[in-house]
Amino acid sequence: MSNSFLKKVVGETNEFERTPIPSGSLKGAKSFLGMYAGEHTAGTEFVIGPLFVAHGVSAGDLVFGLLIGNLLAVLSWGLITGPIAASKRLTLYYQLERIAGKNVVRWYNLVNSLMFCFLAGSMIAVSATAVGIPFDLEMPTLSDWLPRTPGWILTVFLMGGVITLVAIQGYTQVSRFANVMSPWMILVFFAAAIVGLAQLGVGSFESLIRIAQEVIWNGVPLAGMSKFTIWHTIFFAWFCNMAMHIGMSDLTILRYAKSWTYGFYSFAGVFLGHFVAWIASGILYSVFLQADSASQEFAPGAIAYKTLGIAGAICVVIAGWTTANPTIYRAGLALQAIFPKVSTWKITASVGVVTSLAACFPALVMKLLDFVALYGLLLMPMGAVIFADFYFSKKMGFQSEAALNSKSVFSIPALLSWVLTLVFCLGLNFIYGVEIFFLGLPGWFVAIAIFVVLSKIKYPLAKSSPLG
Repeated sequence: MSNSFLKKVVGETNEFERTPIPSGSLKGAKSFLGMYAGEHTAGTEFVIGPLFVAHGVSAGDLVFGLLIGNLLAVLSWGLITGPIAASKRLTLYYQLERIAGKNVVRWYNLVNSLMFCFLAGSMIAVSATAVGIPFDLEMPTLSDWLPRTPGWILTVFLMGGVITLVAIQGYTQVSRFANVMSPWMILVFFAAAIVGLAQLGVGSFESLIRIAQEVIWNGVPLAGMSKFTIWHTIFFAWFCNMAMHIGMSDLTILRYAKSWTYGFYSFAGVFLGHFVAWIASGILYSVFLQADSASQEFAPGAIAYKTLGIAGAICVVIAGWTTANPTIYRAGLALQAIFPKVSTWKITASVGVVTSLAACFPALVMKLLDFVALYGLLLMPMGAVIFADFYFSKKMGFQSEAALNSKSVFSIPALLSWVLTLVFCLGLNFIYGVEIFFLGLPGWFVAIAIFVVLSKIKYPLAKSSPLG
């Protein structure tokens, strides 16, 4: 396939990878409402909701935990990520390069792009569980790590190819796709909850409370699954998108916002997706388990199809798609920073191939809670570095964007903030048994402290002359 033909198909896009977004390219509120609603009312919801059921969270712990955790997530987007994005209007990757230097950022971008590939891969796999229904495709189970059949691999690669074709057309097409699809998906999730509750025998408010507490979220984990409490629910809801808000990945998206307050529009995603949709998909999984309580099959497509039929299966396909699209887009921009001379669409197409390969392995879906927590933890320290550089450089007396101003390609404060924070978090996990869901909060403060102290030592601001 010739380069000229591909350029004709995908077009030439300017994503302003190394320059601030010009005012004429800024997006309005509708664009962000659609993006957040589409991305967070999406394929992950068909996995995470059932996993809360499998981990035996109680009904009360789930509802109150989600209300608190999602509110904290919206505040993190609105108060931490939004102001920096609107002020700098740079991608995460270029902003970090100005602070940490090219050589540090290359490693960060590699880790970042791989994590994005794996996340997008899990969503392609979710869509594949629905696409395979009419072909009687053998579905993965809770214990599967490897693909079961060649048919699964073929289905995954077909889905990956179509999704990548949208992603390589840039932010505008990704946002447009989300705006078109998200309202329909939200309605399907509401319908899923209503139909599922009816199938479980709910006929009154009293029976709703009883079935929610005794049947759906009964507080008893499935065999082989750990027990979740309200604290797991709060911290997972808050930090399942840790890489995006306090990890600053959404600088890349929110740099297009006309106002810094657009970060608060994440409420359209988290309170529909991470509240309504998680609850709805948990209900769907309970209906599925009622039919076969011993079943180890864990296929979101099949689970939705059992309750909602074809509409449910189609919703799973589209839901996986709307999550994978912006994730592949972000991964492409991460690699673009490593290979700036390669065109964006070629980079994104390569990301699509890697993502499709990763999607072949069902373990990405089965271990999604742990993967999402690990992914956020790995990227969080560099978000703390950006936050500290933006807010504390003048107050604490060190150079802002030190790598750019000192013409350095390697910032020791930034690198050590990343590495030592991860060592600290792993120490809490291995030595004190602190679960991965709870490591992000202390880690963020540790990363800020390390960066500020080392930056004051390495890049102090020159004191002005008393005669000047």
